[in-house]
Amino acid sequence: MDFSVRRLAADAGTFLSRAVQFTEEKLGQAERTELDAHLENLLTKSESTKHWTEKILKQTEVLLQPNPNVRMEEFLYEKLDRKIPTRVNNHELLGECMIDAGHEFGPGTAYGSALIKCGEVEKQLGGSEREFIQSSAINFLTPFRNFIDGDYKTISKERKLLQVKRLDLDAAKTRLKKARVADARSAAEMELRIAQSEFDRQAEITRLLLEGISSTHAHHLRCLSDFVDAQAVYYAQCYQYMVNLQKQLGSFPSAFSSNNNQPAASAAGISVPATLPATLTPTPTVTPGQSSPSLNDLRNSCGPRRARVLYDYDAACSSELSLLADEVITVNSEPGLDSDWLMGERGHQKGKVPITYLELLN
Repeated sequence: MDFSVRRLAADAGTFLSRAVQFTEEKLGQAERTELDAHLENLLTKSESTKHWTEKILKQTEVLLQPNPNVRMEEFLYEKLDRKIPTRVNNHELLGECMIDAGHEFGPGTAYGSALIKCGEVEKQLGGSEREFIQSSAINFLTPFRNFIDGDYKTISKERKLLQVKRLDLDAAKTRLKKARVADARSAAEMELRIAQSEFDRQAEITRLLLEGISSTHAHHLRCLSDFVDAQAVYYAQCYQYMVNLQKQLGSFPSAFSSNNNQPAASAAGISVPATLPATLTPTPTVTPGQSSPSLNDLRNSCGPRRARVLYDYDAACSSELSLLADEVITVNSEPGLDSDWLMGERGHQKGKVPITYLELLN
């Protein structure tokens, strides 16, 4: 019991001595031992590494999971050491919605089939996104977190201990200066030698830990390379999925949007003639050098002609070509065609088009 009391009193005295030394240094009333320039540079480098590692870590987390509520939920799951539940991402949700709509409209219809194809690709995009996030979490986020929660905490602990040892050293120097009696001076010198030894030892430990920051930078560089590789794979997969989808949708006439009311009229059982009545057909403006569409002009021409589309037109069957207002297509007259129709071409697509929807170009 007596030993515990003496130990407690000694600890209290040491703590008070450090507090007095620290206060006097802040007030400019006491000198302090400065660290060597190399150690100071290492400390600055470690603080900068910690600062930017935290910022990069935070912004990467925002990139991979923009929803702050979900991020907080995942953080709590990690702290409780529980498995994070698998969530359906936005691409997968959109894909399921499109597929359900496609089945509702009918997989045999052009629109329904296109929706199903788009939905399947959206789900593929969602799967690629999930793989990218998982890879980034393992190869990029985890090493950065390990540095903040592990290596840097150790550095901070040893750095605080170095600060304590420095305060003890400077307090011993102050007591030696104030010692007047020979015995007191001898004891103060012994105390100073011990404090100096402990400070030097702690400074060396701290220096060795701080020099490991260079190895941390090299490790983080490899992690950064892995992150970039994962991004490259992810975006390459997404690009290939979309290119393939574009090719598949290129065969659908309904891929061209329409603002007219013909689909609605057809669905209501109303017959819409391909040729508009003369009283309802707007008269196109013909600029100099252009002529209005004429079947005789086409039949007398030597070959295909270019024509501007005046109005949107949705193909009623596979033999027809859908049109968009203001686009330019190639038209030609073929034997056997009705007098109200021409054969139109747009790239690799070919089909009948109503002549009243066109304006011939020279």
